[in-house]
Amino acid sequence: MPQKPYLEAGQIVGTHGVRGEVRVQPWCDSPQQFATFKKLYWDANGQQPVKVKGRPHKNIALVVLEGVDTVEAAQVLRGKMLYVDRRDIKLPKGHYLVQDLIGLTVVDADTGETYGKLTDVSQTGANAVYHMATDKGEVLIPAIPDVIIKIDLKADRLYLRPMKGLLDDDEI
Repeated sequence: MPQKPYLEAGQIVGTHGVRGEVRVQPWCDSPQQFATFKKLYWDANGQQPVKVKGRPHKNIALVVLEGVDTVEAAQVLRGKMLYVDRRDIKLPKGHYLVQDLIGLTVVDADTGETYGKLTDVSQTGANAVYHMATDKGEVLIPAIPDVIIKIDLKADRLYLRPMKGLLDDDEI
């Protein structure tokens, strides 16, 4: 599955103050992560860069955008999406962008049996939960090392070793 080079980083949801600062609902892991970006883009093609300076504020980010210095200029941006270059996102080894996981084929790490497709990821606190669509319905998979054996983005595969009861026929 080809990866998009520019990803949705967050949406402008309002203004803050009178000097053009905007409130951004981050679409990344957190307002803290969003505030680390120094350059974003107005488009999904990376053709319109904009320098930014952000800071986390509760569950949003407050952002100064280059060239936006009045509340009036900021107000017209409400609802606008900001994009980030995938290369500007630093992930620890073994961590993946959710949008790269969606659509992966889920297979048994030992037998190669295909179970279904990954459709969503939920954050529960202790660990993420992967949502898998099967021909018998949705199955929730704990994203823990004992279950998720390998993720191979080049092969579009997620290899798992189901725990007892996870994929038993009477359970799904």
